[in-house]
Amino acid sequence: MINKGTGWDIEKVRRDFPILREQVYGKPLTYLDNAATTQKPQIVIDTLTQYYAKENANIHRGIFCLSEQATKRYKSARHKVQGFLHAASDQEIIFVRGTTEAINLVAHCYGKTFLKPGDEVLIPHMEHHSNIVPWQILAEQNGIKLKVAPINDQGELMMEEFVKLLTDRVKFVSVVHVSNALGTVNSVKEIVRLAHAKGIPVLVDGAQAVAHTSVDVQDLGCDFYAFSGHKLLGPTGVGVLYGRKELLEKMPPYQGGGDMIRSVSFEKTVYNDLPYKFEAGTPHIAGVIGLGAAIDYISGIGLDRIEVHEQELLKYGTKKLLEVPGLRIIGTAKQKSAILSFVLGEAHAHDIGTILDRQGIAIRAGHHCAMPVMQRFKVPATTRASLAFYNTVEEIDRMVAALHEVTEVFQ
Repeated sequence: MINKGTGWDIEKVRRDFPILREQVYGKPLTYLDNAATTQKPQIVIDTLTQYYAKENANIHRGIFCLSEQATKRYKSARHKVQGFLHAASDQEIIFVRGTTEAINLVAHCYGKTFLKPGDEVLIPHMEHHSNIVPWQILAEQNGIKLKVAPINDQGELMMEEFVKLLTDRVKFVSVVHVSNALGTVNSVKEIVRLAHAKGIPVLVDGAQAVAHTSVDVQDLGCDFYAFSGHKLLGPTGVGVLYGRKELLEKMPPYQGGGDMIRSVSFEKTVYNDLPYKFEAGTPHIAGVIGLGAAIDYISGIGLDRIEVHEQELLKYGTKKLLEVPGLRIIGTAKQKSAILSFVLGEAHAHDIGTILDRQGIAIRAGHHCAMPVMQRFKVPATTRASLAFYNTVEEIDRMVAALHEVTEVFQ
């Protein structure tokens, strides 16, 4: 099957992902939980196997062949990330365990250093717990205050209210690029412009963005940008924090130990240069190398084509879901990524998820680590189908047919 909008052979793309050939309960796997984690192409799987089977060694400190080879590939992956985000320097690319650790690093290192009691951190109401809890911890420890900008009934940030809240007391803004619970795409560039006009730095949670649209951190103007490898076709347990060099140089390290030091004595430790100052201990070497392979793969396909295909799926999926009696989509922003969250009559999201699972359809059910969003829309949970470029209209049809069966069961 050729997708007309992108001109690619979607079945050829799907063959790159071995798990998509699996069956669940005797039914073909329909994987629609890409916001939680994406599936891995064979090249990423092979890269991990190659490293552990033929190249496994620690990096930076070895003078033997395997260590030098692993170090070279690790450094190469950092350079790939720099290019992928269009960062000014690979010194601005910090490897972490994921988006959550990246945000915690900034809250700890920047927040504890530069924010004082009474200062305010401003976030939108649609944030993931990972962009709420670290600031709450900082509030408890340092006396800062967390302010929340409201969203409307479509799940969009109310920009007029955001501007009103952006007072002189606000000293930091942290905002999600794409909401994992609603699919809303925030106007990050405008948010950064407004904040920078008042001298306020901005962190962007890009976990749900980098696999679906091109990101240029210099064009956005943000001070920090975070994402997780496993949502970008890469391994779990690895992620990236981009930070502007001048800010990273002013921030103290997050953890102490090997690799983040230049010299150590019992009297004094001299920290290493960027980016190593923030990378204590042996990193997830295989994960970083695997992330590099994932970036090569997704860049080879082209994020422009990916975005076109996913927007076609979103448009089709929205239309088909609204044909299901009693179904209500939660999150109807004008600018939206391929995430479809919904409630269906009196059926609980977990019941819907269980019924669809027996049909081989993998979706997410719950609060999606965004409890304040559920409270805003007065629902206990939603069912969420999140799409990727390897999904098809046939898979959406399969899900919708199963949802029609759900309505019959609960009638």
